[in-house]
Amino acid sequence: MSLTDTTLKQKYPAKAHARRVAKYLTDRGLPRDGVIYLEAQKTVMVEDDDQAMHFRQRRYFFYLSGCKLPDAYVTYNIPQDILTLFIPPIDPESVIWAGLPESKDEALQRYDVDNVLYSNEVNAALAAYGPSASTTVYAIPEQISEHITFLPFAQTEFASLKTAIDECRVVKDSYEVALIRKANEISTLAHIEAAKVTLTASNEQEIYGAFIGTCISNGAHEQAYHSICASGTSCSTLHYIRNDQPLRQRLNILLDAGAEYECYCADITRTFPVNGSFTAESQTIYNIVDEMQSSCFKMLKANVRWEDVHENAHWVAIRGLKSAGILVGDEQEIFDKRISVAFMPHGLGHYLGMDTHDTGGHAQYDDEDTMFKYLRVRGNVPAGAVITVEPGIYFCNFILDPVLEDPELGKYIDKQVLERYWAVGGVRIEDDVHITENGYENLTDTPKL
Repeated sequence: MSLTDTTLKQKYPAKAHARRVAKYLTDRGLPRDGVIYLEAQKTVMVEDDDQAMHFRQRRYFFYLSGCKLPDAYVTYNIPQDILTLFIPPIDPESVIWAGLPESKDEALQRYDVDNVLYSNEVNAALAAYGPSASTTVYAIPEQISEHITFLPFAQTEFASLKTAIDECRVVKDSYEVALIRKANEISTLAHIEAAKVTLTASNEQEIYGAFIGTCISNGAHEQAYHSICASGTSCSTLHYIRNDQPLRQRLNILLDAGAEYECYCADITRTFPVNGSFTAESQTIYNIVDEMQSSCFKMLKANVRWEDVHENAHWVAIRGLKSAGILVGDEQEIFDKRISVAFMPHGLGHYLGMDTHDTGGHAQYDDEDTMFKYLRVRGNVPAGAVITVEPGIYFCNFILDPVLEDPELGKYIDKQVLERYWAVGGVRIEDDVHITENGYENLTDTPKL
């Protein structure tokens, strides 16, 4: 058994997460005599049907419970250090259709909690928590059911809990890293199978289907996000969603796809030729992007400033595109005028965890500097964070045409050379890395060309 699988035999560390969140709150002067309250996602029925909609657990609830059941609740009594999970009671009519649900005893054995009660006991439990005039309840306002009352509490504090959990989620513990590594292991198997299928496929959907099927057959029944399986010039569309176009006369596949395993995500991108061999132009761009990623890896360690790593990717891109003859002129001017942003308009990466674009990145989408506008992580990256490193170069008319038509900007691009590269579409390479004190651990073992 691998170290990852051994780690995952243990319970999800919900109690440690609850303590971490409570410490975040109290360290900022908020009352310690309080209770944290969170709700699971509700069962929602499909409109005009008797089937439930696809269920996705609320990440804030899961972080303090490790429980994927719908219609559940969790409370954490901060001064008493007691974590209580409330699960739906047994409904005899539902048992006929869906089988026996998890019992209280089974839940207590499975989850890292101190008590398990039924969900119809939650208001009574809250009333017992709040007889003291000094007791505060922490909750997320948009995630409180109408029937829940906090009347016994002296005060409700709804402004801080979401931020506290967002910030705590940035630094992963060893169990969380193991979950992300497991999601990567399954995703790698799926990427390998998708690449094999490409050699005989006639449509993007065959590759897409191979990825999804391999994930499911290896224990990952959910996807971290909607897979991007783009071919040809569609590779220049950053969040392409069709995944159904014929491959005939198209050069490359860009497959950006990752499994979700026990609510934790992988996010992996590989670009490869449809027929097994890159054209000279595709190989040139692939090599530049590969060097962009390798160069950025060398900078990674605790507290690295993410803007610096992002800028480094652009410098490598500028030098590579200039060597290819696509860019011309002074490199510093090209950088200062943000010409390279037309070729890589997105940020270098984002935090990864229970969400693909995980919390705590402090993006500044109102930044007027186009180089940083879509950078999803700003500032220093702490040890323990998991972040994607996903440089890319794209040939998108909608982005490049305004640059080409501007005399002051277009002079830095050789239009005749550029003409040879439109068919490449785009190249992106993406790995998931765990930041350590003195470097990084690459959690993605997916083969590259």
